[in-house]
Order: sequence, then structure tokens, then C-alpha cells
Amino acid sequence: MLTELFLHFLTLSLLSIGGAISTVPEMHRFLVDRTGWLTEAGFTSSIALAQAAPGPNVLFVAVLGFNVAGLQGAAAAMAGILLPSTVLTLVATRWMRANRAHLALRAFSAGLMPLTLGLVFATGWLLALPFARDDSHRWGALALMAATIGLTLRTRLALVWMVLGGGVLGAMGLV
Repeated sequence: MLTELFLHFLTLSLLSIGGAISTVPEMHRFLVDRTGWLTEAGFTSSIALAQAAPGPNVLFVAVLGFNVAGLQGAAAAMAGILLPSTVLTLVATRWMRANRAHLALRAFSAGLMPLTLGLVFATGWLLALPFARDDSHRWGALALMAATIGLTLRTRLALVWMVLGGGVLGAMGLV
């Protein structure tokens, strides 16, 4: 189990354009649908818990690994997700700094923006689906998503306040 977990997250590391959060749909497919190591609720709760905690965005990977196989699972998942991307980033950054004037590099960087945006959108959609499907939460969840998108586009309000607001509304049972 640990080897399979490590190798899967090792592979995902190289696909995590825009951060590890962009690979959540594939993590879900692997951990919930394919292996059944986590339930739908356990998966979503793991990510929500880690995202609410202060610290790096990648903490959710450790929580997922921990919920699969304890401390060893957390270590395997984190090593898998961090090792290849860290090495590749160090090598690529040094190479790109030395060759930053090339038109192909600037075009490549500009081309990654829509890809990253699409991956992050897919992650948000996957995490919202359980709430949008539940009749008791559907309209509150959709209203909260619309409000978050509106506030993000129209204000300079820090995202942490929107997350906190959503958490308070959820704790009050309003969403």
C-alpha cells in the first residue's frame, strides 16, 4: 500500500502544474474510486481540514496520506508529491534563468496559464459536487460559490476571509 501510494503521488507530482491542488481530481479517482482507501466524505473532509489550517497549500497531501496509512502514509504521500517536482523546479528554474530571452520559453510560460486555471477550476468543481448534489445544501452551497466568485472578481478581499466566512456559515448550518 505505501509503495503504491508513494508511486502514485510521485507521478502526480510531475502533473501538478499550478500546485498539488490541481491534481485533486486524479487523487480522488485513485484514493476513492480505484482503491477505495478513502470514502467520498473522508476525501473531501481531509482537503477541507488541511486547507483551513495555516501553512503550505500542500498540507492536504499529508492529511490524505495519513488517512490512508497513518504517519507512514503521510510521509509516503508527501515524499512522492514533493521529490520530483522539487528537483525538476530547481533544475528548470536555473536553466530558464540562463535562457529567459528565448521566445519559446516566454510562449511556454504564457501557455501554462490557461492550463493551470483549468486544473484549479476542475478541483473546485470536484470539491463542490457533494454539496451541490445534496438537496439540503444545494442552494446554500451554490450561493456561497457565487458570492465567493463575485467577491474575488470585484474586490481585493483576501481569500482567507472568504474561507473563514464560509466556515462560519457552515458551522452555523446555513450552508
